[in-house]
Amino acid sequence: MKIKEVQATYPRWVRPASDAWQSHFWQIVVRVVSDTGHVGWGYGGGGPPAVQIVNQHLSRFLVGRGMDSADDIRVIWQLLYRASLPYGRGGIAMMALGGVDLALWDLLGQSTGMPVYEILGGPQTDAVEAYATGTQCQRYRDLGYKHMKLPVKWQTPSDYARTEELVAEARETLGPEGKVMVDCYMSWNTDTALAMRRRLDAYRIFWFEDMLTPDHHVELAELRPKMAPVLSAGGEHEFTAAGFAALAAAGSLDIWQPDITWCGGLTGARAILDIAEDCGTPVCLHRGGEVWGLHLIVASDCMNLAEIIQVEREANSRRCWLGEPEVRDGCLIPHDRPGFGVVPNPHLL
Repeated sequence: MKIKEVQATYPRWVRPASDAWQSHFWQIVVRVVSDTGHVGWGYGGGGPPAVQIVNQHLSRFLVGRGMDSADDIRVIWQLLYRASLPYGRGGIAMMALGGVDLALWDLLGQSTGMPVYEILGGPQTDAVEAYATGTQCQRYRDLGYKHMKLPVKWQTPSDYARTEELVAEARETLGPEGKVMVDCYMSWNTDTALAMRRRLDAYRIFWFEDMLTPDHHVELAELRPKMAPVLSAGGEHEFTAAGFAALAAAGSLDIWQPDITWCGGLTGARAILDIAEDCGTPVCLHRGGEVWGLHLIVASDCMNLAEIIQVEREANSRRCWLGEPEVRDGCLIPHDRPGFGVVPNPHLL
């Protein structure tokens, strides 16, 4: 089949995002149509600038091009990456490329009648354990979640006590077996991290996420053994395999967390997984409970743990994607529909 049309759109988000950059540069939807009439949908980041990159630049390399296999998608990915090198190599350009890549994988699934995880070699697990990100611990437990992550972005010294209160509540709610994680969102420094490590010792934290900025490779490597046995996690703000290779060289993190919609889609994420396998680093996808990550988790050696941020799925009129699997007894199971098995909400496009 040949690619007939490529179109990116910035959805009309119906609620304000949690931060200014999310309000203006949040997720985009990419639609790819083939001459056979099949349609593939993808999800990227970067807001209106990423839409412009797809529609005014990347699309010109796609229209009229043949695509019938995963190998064809890899060739296309390299072509688009090289085309965006002068202004890209990460950030919004890679987020735009990720949206295109995921749409191509969905298109391949639609044309073959196969779910993406089957194209990747088939499922290696029947179900993926989900964890909830947020602070409504009792609500998450009532919904069946057995693990949770607490966002604790640093603002003032009073956050020491506030963080401990949240962690204590989560541990009491989950009991001794549940995993409790802490997301620092690049807001700590080394002294804060060490102080938090001591203060929260009794609560058996599974990981501290994004303690420092992504550029602090050496500092994270020095901090990592001091945080043990708590694991050091991060990587959602790394966008390329080269970026993760630098993390590997420095020994910065115990767990890598690429976001499949930001790191160049499924093709980019698989390249990162290859590096992780070589250096023996576990991978736990950022927002892995979304369908794009879920298909990769079940068909790869990713950790069996998927993040759900929007825990209570909104009414259909407010969701961006329709048909996503629901959490059941704390687990997610991908549908066996062709492609990723979802379509965008027409009210938001």
